[in-house]
Amino acid sequence: MRGQRPRVFYGWWVVLTAAVGLCLGSPPILVFSFGVFLKALGQEFHSGRAAISLAFTLHNLISAVCAPLVGRLIDRYGSRRVILPATVIFGSILVLSKILTANLWQFYAFYLTLGVIGSGMSPVPYGNVVSHWFDRRRGLGLGLMMFGLGFGAMVMPSLAQRLITMFGWRMAYAVVGSGILLVSAPIVAAFLKESPKKMGLLPDGVARARRATARDGDDLGLTWHDAWHSPSFWLMVSAFFLVGASVHACVLHTAAILTDRGSTAQAAALASSLVGVALLGGRVGSGYLLDRFFGPRIAAFFFGGVCIGIALLWIGNSRELGFAGAFLVGLGMGAEVDIIAYLTSRYFGLRAFGEIYGYAFGAFALAGGVGTFLMGAGFDLTGSYRTPLAGFFTATLVAIVLMTRLGPYRYDARRAAEIEPTLQLQAGDRV
Repeated sequence: MRGQRPRVFYGWWVVLTAAVGLCLGSPPILVFSFGVFLKALGQEFHSGRAAISLAFTLHNLISAVCAPLVGRLIDRYGSRRVILPATVIFGSILVLSKILTANLWQFYAFYLTLGVIGSGMSPVPYGNVVSHWFDRRRGLGLGLMMFGLGFGAMVMPSLAQRLITMFGWRMAYAVVGSGILLVSAPIVAAFLKESPKKMGLLPDGVARARRATARDGDDLGLTWHDAWHSPSFWLMVSAFFLVGASVHACVLHTAAILTDRGSTAQAAALASSLVGVALLGGRVGSGYLLDRFFGPRIAAFFFGGVCIGIALLWIGNSRELGFAGAFLVGLGMGAEVDIIAYLTSRYFGLRAFGEIYGYAFGAFALAGGVGTFLMGAGFDLTGSYRTPLAGFFTATLVAIVLMTRLGPYRYDARRAAEIEPTLQLQAGDRV
């Protein structure tokens, strides 16, 4: 019958599709594998770590600028129309990396271009899709979506290291770009659906009443102008910026930190993959917890783990302590991306979710570029990572305090749950 629910709610297929897109997306390739490329790029361009890290800073800077624009586009045209062309173009650019020469400015242009295009296949458009498919189970949906990103972060560094060793860094990028064109793009084209509306469903798989005329949860929420003037927005963005700078700096320099302490390149790549394992745990775990507990408290919990991880990287001298610190930082980094999307939807609703989330995620991306550059610059100035690590430890403590200042949700899932029986009742009265 037409009114029957499918055995498997299609939203879960959307989550799986988004996970594949993020697994072969910009963050695993350009963010979490950057540390593996760092020394090879330094040798190629005869440059220090700050100069090479500047490429990543430029990438994150342009990503931060583009994220709100992407958010506005997806609010107007839909996520699918943004994600598909961005995926094809991004993969094609990576394939063309083989034509890059040994001029550093070309590498900067390469990363800037990837930052522009990669914004269209980032967690912003995918998070927008999943947030429309789920309400009461939104945290889990976002967490499982980010599982794909975490899996990519776990696998990509070791894969990239092997490809660099065998073929060089240019071919490593080209091989990954081919994977995007042959695997990710076709799957996204076939299975990514914009929202449950066109399938006669409400979020979480509730069958839509045929003649319901009341507003559903998609148009409930603040405008961007209202969010901009909300203290909650600035508390959130400030906390995300501080933690974003800290976790990016640590994750992207983990391989260099460990090799400086005597680890082999393969062991350092393994540590980067361990960060990916932590990302998986952080994303799924935070998603599960966000559906059950107050979000800012979950954020403070995971940010506290980041503090401990940075402290281990700061004062520890053994490889084991370095691995433990990298794991805790990765756990917090994985949770943070979920927390940004979830808190944005709960404090500001879905009316302008794309644009508001774009600004919040843009702050996170900008922070990553700033933090990574400061880490490299601190090393070049002092010959050690200890001073910048001390600064990032302090920044994360401040972020924890900011999270505790957020008030109650404006758009709790329970409100949306109350809409459902109202819709069905109104429809029944009209039949």
